[in-house]
Amino acid sequence: MKRLEELECHFTWKLDASRYKLLCIRDHLEDMGSDMSYPWQGQKYNLLAYIHYTLGSKDNALQCLNKAEKAFHQSSPSETTGPWMLATYGNLAWVYYHLDNQEESQGYIKKIEELQRDYPSPFQGEQHPEVFAEKAWTLIKFDQDKKKKAIEYFQIAIRMKPDQREWHSSYALALESVKTFPPNPEVLDKLRLAKEHDPDNLYVASVYLLQLGKVAQNEACQLAQQILDKPVSCYNGLKPLILFYSAHLSRNEAIDLADEALKRHPNVRFLKKCLAESYKWKICSSEDNPRRESMIHRAIGLYTEVISHYPETSIKMKLGLASIYAGSEMDRRELADQIYEELLSSVQEPTLLQMLYHRYATYLNYSHKDDNRSIVYHMKAAEISHSNYYGKKSLNILSKIAQRGRNRRCAEIHEFLKNLEVDEQ
Repeated sequence: MKRLEELECHFTWKLDASRYKLLCIRDHLEDMGSDMSYPWQGQKYNLLAYIHYTLGSKDNALQCLNKAEKAFHQSSPSETTGPWMLATYGNLAWVYYHLDNQEESQGYIKKIEELQRDYPSPFQGEQHPEVFAEKAWTLIKFDQDKKKKAIEYFQIAIRMKPDQREWHSSYALALESVKTFPPNPEVLDKLRLAKEHDPDNLYVASVYLLQLGKVAQNEACQLAQQILDKPVSCYNGLKPLILFYSAHLSRNEAIDLADEALKRHPNVRFLKKCLAESYKWKICSSEDNPRRESMIHRAIGLYTEVISHYPETSIKMKLGLASIYAGSEMDRRELADQIYEELLSSVQEPTLLQMLYHRYATYLNYSHKDDNRSIVYHMKAAEISHSNYYGKKSLNILSKIAQRGRNRRCAEIHEFLKNLEVDEQ
């Protein structure tokens, strides 16, 4: 057991996360597709294997580890093995250990020892750069604290082996994913360099344009055609480019881009999700929209279909559908009420509850004009410990209500905030 715990692999990287978070990561990895031009296919299958194992499917875990081995071999056809296999072999040793197959487990530990002997680390006493890079790429998929560790590991990997352009690209994306205030000025420069050195990575190009903003309109239109011609994947750059279109061109053009992608690949669930969200942004905006009711009808159909494609991770999509119902000129508010009631009775994870309470409080205020119940749910969101984005937003709303002094519950809100030790200033 001690030797297993010393291995560098997903089972020893402390990838603690809620079941829902693991399911979301699983769905995201599956939406990446199997195009071998994506440079992290082996790492993707390694993480998928760990998630399947953690969710209780050892058979799926082994299948993914076999796919990881094949992906690594395909990406390095001239070499039968190398240090990039260390995490895969470590995962296999752990899975077979849990299957009570000690012979297979020990066999993979022996393979790791042989690899370490035949391919010593270029820096004595340190892990291989390939291990640091895979660990970094894995941690990006988790929470903000793990993203910050991912940045550190990418820096180490790049220092040890600076000629790996996909590492530089993922390092830039990791920097962009860690939200700071004020924004980190290094992010734009790193994305620009990654875009220049990794021109085939259209996801990096899309994120770079999104950071640049309105000045990149002409380049965005050119990039759209490149992305549409690429194999479909949630990593092909379409999603950030749709966000760019919506923010800096027009929401109608964002819808057209998502619709064109879906026409080319009509059975891809990720593209249906992109189009559904594009419709929601348009419908929920204050823009004049003569086709509003037909858009609502299309959006409802898309959201309903997408929810069925993501049966275990559809909470945000259900909330999106509720927003469509609530914003409809035809009175569909009862349908929105039903969605919220179902979620309020089924969601248990604290971070998801915090989001749900905040969204429900907002819905009660704007759609039902029920400020009393809205305050109740903002309080429910705010009092959940380890406050996330939504908890902080609810706290800010409660503080503003208290500061205005016009609500009959102001004294109660002041006392509530005082008990939470919140500075209302």
